[in-house]
Amino acid sequence: MDSQLPAAAGTPAGVERAVLIAAILASSMAFIDSTALNVALPALQADFHLAAPDLLWVVNAYALVLAALILAGGALGDQWGRKRVFMAGIGLFALMSLACGLAPGGGWLIAARAGQGLGGALMVPGSLALIAAAFDGARRGQAIGTWGAFSTLTTILGPVLGGGLAGAGWWRAIFFINLPLAGAALALLYWRVPADAAPGPRARIDGPGAALATVALAGLTYGCTTAATAGWTALPVLVALGGGIGAGVAFVVVEARTPQPMLPLDLFRERTFSVTNLITLFLYAALGGALVFLPLNLVQVQGYPAALAGFALVPFALLLTLISRPAGRWADRVGPRPALIGGPGLVGLGFAALALPGLTAGPAAYWTSYFPAIVLLGLGMGLTVAPLTTAVMSAAGADRAGVASGVNNAVARSAGVLAVAVLGALVLIWFRDALAARTAGLDLPAAAATALQQAAAQLGNTAVPDAVAPAAHPAVAGAIRLAFIDAFRLVVACAAGLAWLSATLAALLLPRRPAK
Repeated sequence: MDSQLPAAAGTPAGVERAVLIAAILASSMAFIDSTALNVALPALQADFHLAAPDLLWVVNAYALVLAALILAGGALGDQWGRKRVFMAGIGLFALMSLACGLAPGGGWLIAARAGQGLGGALMVPGSLALIAAAFDGARRGQAIGTWGAFSTLTTILGPVLGGGLAGAGWWRAIFFINLPLAGAALALLYWRVPADAAPGPRARIDGPGAALATVALAGLTYGCTTAATAGWTALPVLVALGGGIGAGVAFVVVEARTPQPMLPLDLFRERTFSVTNLITLFLYAALGGALVFLPLNLVQVQGYPAALAGFALVPFALLLTLISRPAGRWADRVGPRPALIGGPGLVGLGFAALALPGLTAGPAAYWTSYFPAIVLLGLGMGLTVAPLTTAVMSAAGADRAGVASGVNNAVARSAGVLAVAVLGALVLIWFRDALAARTAGLDLPAAAATALQQAAAQLGNTAVPDAVAPAAHPAVAGAIRLAFIDAFRLVVACAAGLAWLSATLAALLLPRRPAK
């Protein structure tokens, strides 16, 4: 369209509605994918016979590209037009979703997930940016609240939807759902929303920074993920880790010297901003790493149907939603420090509680095994999210609140990427060692023991090798399940430590009273 989006105060009501609906539809794609796919991972792994490193890449290929490029995507919207870049992101995300749904194997799926990440980097920053441009101050908060309510709804329904589809053998439909959502959003934007108003002086896109951030995250992720199978001293692992660290150092140097960096390092001179981003890094690493393995434990080891595994996570999302707003008001009165001590502290208790159950009676034991831990996680994150976001933006000042929010978002996503890689490597190594220890007393033939160690790359999906005598099958199957529980306990113990580290940072380094 040739017309231009007017100033927010003069935006017609029809355009406002179209912008809001399109933003909700686009955000729903990202939220559904991120929450539904984790619950569908066991079904996906079984269909494609994926080893654990490949399964982790299904998660991380998307998250890595999105984390590395989301700041650059926001800058592209500011320079080339938010509507144009937003539509390009939606279109690419939908095309790559189709590729994911049609994937004939794991390699194709991982590549398509990386393409989704690129589409997401163009799409995700545009949702709120378009809303902010279309609605004036009096109506902007209501519009963002509506967008947030629908985002919460999709976050809650995502695991249920993913579990239901996976349980029916339709995990590919998680990706196909994006196609009508994208089509409706694109149609609304094309036919009902004018182009952006003419931008001011064009900011330079920080291409070198974006490239170095991508190389740094990719190198560290590949190195850690590959180390689980090749060993930490293997040449590809050392090259990848060295390259990732080197690119990270170069990224900091480039961002310090470029006149228009994607990551303004001067923000970190403010202590509260630095501390809250450290809290974000450790807390979201805990969540991103542990919550990938919880559905695998529930479905592959505890015997939950995929649909019920999705419902098992609903209390977390509900409590997060219900508590966030009053927690934000409380932090406004007393400052963020109490919430940022208590919230991560409860999250750490939740992860510690996840380590308590052994082999359970399945869904019948949910209320006394995993439900209390998930409630603690929901309570803790409900106390944390709003005060943490407010503290980040307040520390940067009103004129840079948008940039600060984007940086914090990128930190949270990067934390999840690295945590999945590092904890995934630890899980695989620990699982193999635990499996060897738990089968040591079974007097398996050498060929059977070797075959079992080779099959251990499947983690909880590990099948009893044919070389194992039929009489030993139940004992070996039980050892596989117990070894996965051993590895899962390591993950949630690490997650608890990261959450408690976040609480400790808040207690020691945040001011006791809010700035006046």
